[in-house]
Amino acid sequence: MSEPIYDRVVIVTGAGSGFGRLISQKCGALGARVVCADVDEAQAAATAETIRAAGHQAMFQRADVTRLDDMRALAAGAVDRFGAIDVMVNNAGTMPLAFYRDHEAAMDAWARCIDVNIKGVLHGIVAVHDQMLSQGRGHVVNLSSIYGNFPVAGAGVYGATKAAVNFLSESLRVESQGRIKVTTVRPTGVPATNLAGGIVNPEATLGITGHNTADMAARFEALLAGQLPARELDRDDIGYFALDPESLTDQIVYAINQPWGVSIAEITVRASGEGYVL
Repeated sequence: MSEPIYDRVVIVTGAGSGFGRLISQKCGALGARVVCADVDEAQAAATAETIRAAGHQAMFQRADVTRLDDMRALAAGAVDRFGAIDVMVNNAGTMPLAFYRDHEAAMDAWARCIDVNIKGVLHGIVAVHDQMLSQGRGHVVNLSSIYGNFPVAGAGVYGATKAAVNFLSESLRVESQGRIKVTTVRPTGVPATNLAGGIVNPEATLGITGHNTADMAARFEALLAGQLPARELDRDDIGYFALDPESLTDQIVYAINQPWGVSIAEITVRASGEGYVL
């Protein structure tokens, strides 16, 4: 018996690397027809090729989520190739953590964060909305963050963009019940991702660790030195201290791989022994 996701057409933005590549590959492995979109066309193509090499169906298309015309063209390309759009995963995002005092260094990155994290999600929704309604069903998955749960020092702009994603998601769910289902994903801290490359001021991460900052810093230092206790690196141990990308994307794909009548509305996945406080 095939999985519910089998043969569904799944668009993934930011599919060229990180969470987007993993989501694309895992959906493809379950039989979905995957549309890999990224502002870096070569990276999107590479992801699609890994899926096809494994014997599954995939296409790629360059798309800048900040440009509505690109997103509409992406949706049209998916329909031309596969005849439908069943799932839209608005994954592309940036995380320029910085304090307000860092504004001279951070302003350009903050402006792009607003464009990618808010406008990008809105553009993704708008691009597929009418097609999903005409089909009679669809599923939108939006990547938010635990930073959108509560305002903290060092994440004023980033957290605000993710709070906006929560609002966009929930309002779409309310408007579209019985026609489009919506899943909001709020990742916890996942160190092994390229999101960290966008951090403007590393000290701005203290907002997510709060009173556990000193302990978390010591554990990361131990990790880099190869001295972290083995149990804290074991996903099967209650002391597992930092979530890996595979574990998070497995749960995102689980939410996609549901019968049409079942909607997993929100997901937060944590390492059981982590010290993130939001």
